[in-house]
Amino acid sequence: MPLSVIGCCAGLATVFAPDARAVDAMNTLQVHGFLSQALIVSDHNDFFGPSSEGGGSWEYTELGLNASFRPFDNVLVAGQVLARQAGDIQRLDEVELDYGVIDYQFFNDVETTAGVQLGRFKNPLGLYNQTRDIPITRPSILLPQSIYFDRTRQPALAADGATGYVERLLDDGVLRLQLGAGKPRMDEQSEISAFGRDDLGHYAGDSSFIGQLRYEQSGGRLIYALTYADVNAGLNANADGPGDGNFSFQPWILSFQYNREAWSFTTEYAIRRVRSSGFDDRYNYDFTGESWYVQLTRRLDDDWQWLLRYDSLTTDRSDPSGHDYASRTGLPAFTRYAKDWTVGLQWQPLSRLLVAAELHNVEGTGWLPYQDSSELRTQEKYWNMLLFQLSYSF
Repeated sequence: MPLSVIGCCAGLATVFAPDARAVDAMNTLQVHGFLSQALIVSDHNDFFGPSSEGGGSWEYTELGLNASFRPFDNVLVAGQVLARQAGDIQRLDEVELDYGVIDYQFFNDVETTAGVQLGRFKNPLGLYNQTRDIPITRPSILLPQSIYFDRTRQPALAADGATGYVERLLDDGVLRLQLGAGKPRMDEQSEISAFGRDDLGHYAGDSSFIGQLRYEQSGGRLIYALTYADVNAGLNANADGPGDGNFSFQPWILSFQYNREAWSFTTEYAIRRVRSSGFDDRYNYDFTGESWYVQLTRRLDDDWQWLLRYDSLTTDRSDPSGHDYASRTGLPAFTRYAKDWTVGLQWQPLSRLLVAAELHNVEGTGWLPYQDSSELRTQEKYWNMLLFQLSYSF
């Protein structure tokens, strides 16, 4: 949503908003948090630390603390700080503001709610992005990497700007529209993913947009969502760099989930156009990628749940096997795709405690994080990964 439109909507609050009554903010204060620790063991390629060496990697830790309160009955102030260790991608001492918003609900009646959030807001990307940081809300330790890339997690997660939302109660469900505009957060790992290195210059997010239309039918038994984003960044190159230029990422994501009492079926499909322009020929490209997964979760009883998932990533639909890429660059073809079979098990002996394990059998390394493109030459095409995670929320 253009910022001018959001500002206009906020200005209409004096006409449409219910009486903004002050409340005792301390009575509405809520503080929650979570912590998790994982062990990752792989037979070949490393993921989040030296997982293929010795006894595996303990370099996947998540610590979060969030709080919210209401200074008025139609205003919510909420935020979360996060410390995360993810191999070389993030360090625990790099504490960050995960999100922080002022949520102003300017219209509310029996059937319709409308509001605007200002600040650092979570992007409504697919089904899981807005809650992906909280381990106990995830169906698995790792979300499907073809959609929810951990190596480009930072720009996908949140943006600094404004987002508006409208929610409408229908006869057999709830329809929600959310539109946002802002600047995504870029980091070294997102620069490496875009250019294969992180020493070309100053890389930063530019004006970007995201929108999602979501419909939950029959109390959430059926969930449909359509997401579109236009994510942009710019590089101010060093004197010996490839020149100043721009990067853009434009995904369409179609999401579907069917929930029953004892099981859930989830699938998402994404088409992603990725472009860079303004650089010398080494760093200019334009291709369209494709991602999809199918996932089944089965609740065995109140404490146990298992998961089965197949996840597919193709970096370039015009070169699905990566052979053309390999002939141009000399890098392995399998670095351009990934096919991942995942089996997982979760045990929740207490409402706040979760123990999880999952096994990945993977062909290709299309979503595997790396720090330098030279690492791509040492990766293995076929590899397996076993993860264990203990999570606690409060």
